[in-house]
Amino acid sequence: MNLRNAADVRAFMNRRSLERPRNDVPAVLIDGATATLRLFDPIDAYGEWWGMSAKEFAASLDALPTHITTIQLMINSPGGDAFDGVAMVNLLRAHQARTVAVVQGIAASAASFIATATDELVMAPNSTLMIHDAWGMCVGNADDMLSMGAVLDQLSGNIADIYAAKSGKSTDDMRALMRAETWFTADQAVEIGLADSVQDIATATPANRSTAEPVASVDAHGILLAANAQRRRR
Repeated sequence: MNLRNAADVRAFMNRRSLERPRNDVPAVLIDGATATLRLFDPIDAYGEWWGMSAKEFAASLDALPTHITTIQLMINSPGGDAFDGVAMVNLLRAHQARTVAVVQGIAASAASFIATATDELVMAPNSTLMIHDAWGMCVGNADDMLSMGAVLDQLSGNIADIYAAKSGKSTDDMRALMRAETWFTADQAVEIGLADSVQDIATATPANRSTAEPVASVDAHGILLAANAQRRRR
């Protein structure tokens, strides 16, 4: 690779943006009055290949038919951007449907508080839930560092409130577990009150989709696509 100038670098980055696989915005499977979405990516405000953004998540929720009464969110995510995670929490809270999260592999960091903010949280056998204090990076002087510390402390307190509301424990108790970076097995998550049960959840899959309605999805530009339409790429 011979990048000789800024124009070569821009051309290379443009090629990479087209070649690199992008995150798929959650495809929505409609089965009666239940909509199933999968959150199987990091959570990132940029979206696309960086992960799942709140904007993309909102687009999928906005596209749901009005007859949907249950949203089933299947999760296998390491977490990511806390602010986009909080936005996803509030998107689910604002939706008229009952929300059920199912942790199929791991719900860590931001993915864990999204999961615990739903009406019901189910842990699949051998799945994991991880909670920790918010963290970030800062460049600057001592005042900048202290200011960043205060923001992170405030954000961690907000997240602890979400866990406390689910578990029935105090915010201080949940914050102590966050500071320790606590990893819960499926059974431990139920025992502490962050999850409601451990069970296998059967969902419609490509193998049995004949009993379900066609899949609708929303691309990164917020355009509703028909079930068999070709996914639009930029």
